[in-house]
Amino acid sequence: MKNFIYLSIIGLSLISCGGGEDSPPVEEVNVAPSTPTLTLPVDNKLCVDNTVAFQWNVSTDANKDIITYKIEVAKDNVFSQIVKTAEIKTNSTSVALEKNTAYYWRIKATDSKGLASAYSATFKLYTTGEAVVNHLPFSPELVAPVLNIALDGTTTLLKWSASDVDTSDALTYDVYFGTSNPPTEKVSENAAAISTTVTIEPAKQYYWKVVVKDNKGGETVGQVWKFKTN
Repeated sequence: MKNFIYLSIIGLSLISCGGGEDSPPVEEVNVAPSTPTLTLPVDNKLCVDNTVAFQWNVSTDANKDIITYKIEVAKDNVFSQIVKTAEIKTNSTSVALEKNTAYYWRIKATDSKGLASAYSATFKLYTTGEAVVNHLPFSPELVAPVLNIALDGTTTLLKWSASDVDTSDALTYDVYFGTSNPPTEKVSENAAAISTTVTIEPAKQYYWKVVVKDNKGGETVGQVWKFKTN
């Protein structure tokens, strides 16, 4: 009887501690590749050859998956006018572009399981043309207020950034602001500052845009930005 009880206890112990080899394997969680970092051409580059060589740092993938890179090249900084898109395995490619044109480019990485990184930062470049003495400014970039934000108060500061591949050019700005889309009221003209304060009212949707002008007659119209008030 004692032997029987002893064997029963051993059997229960084996049952309670067993099953290690029969446990299902832990499924590996897929992780997106790291976001690529753009390297060449550097931001704001004037490219004398319209066949441009693009390069970026290799993304890492925790699962060791094969990575494919998607490049987008556009004529605007919101990528609504994409002129070139391609998916490649290497971290560089060359693209033939039009002369005397501003371009914007970005990259994202996708692993072999279909999980993608965020897009990289956007870089801009300008292709030179024959006998070109002036290049248009790049499109302005939004700083504040954040797109689609809801604001309180009676005034707000509109702020942006802008650049020109002709670094010696002096830039000025016209600002359009109002409740119509696109805005038609010019609230600031030929100003050198990259910000302006406007009056706002509660419970309204506002739209604004910036026109960047250089001192050689070139100008670039920015996209329409918007925010609302509480």
